[in-house]
Amino acid sequence: MAKVYKIEIEETLQKVVEIQASSLDEAISIAQERYSNEEYILDYQDHKSTEFREYKDEVLKKRKNKIRESR
Repeated sequence: MAKVYKIEIEETLQKVVEIQASSLDEAISIAQERYSNEEYILDYQDHKSTEFREYKDEVLKKRKNKIRESR
């Protein structure tokens, strides 16, 4: 009999932008602000990778670990 599996699909999008700034921290801050203001929009053209794996609920995993530790 067939089982039902939960499969997690994770896509990674990546874009490199050039920012003129006095420091790396300032450049990152500017990039974050521009991203928040939707000046940078990532789409299918920025696709870097896709991963497929069994979905495991993190809350459930933590609960099982606590039970094991208490034994």
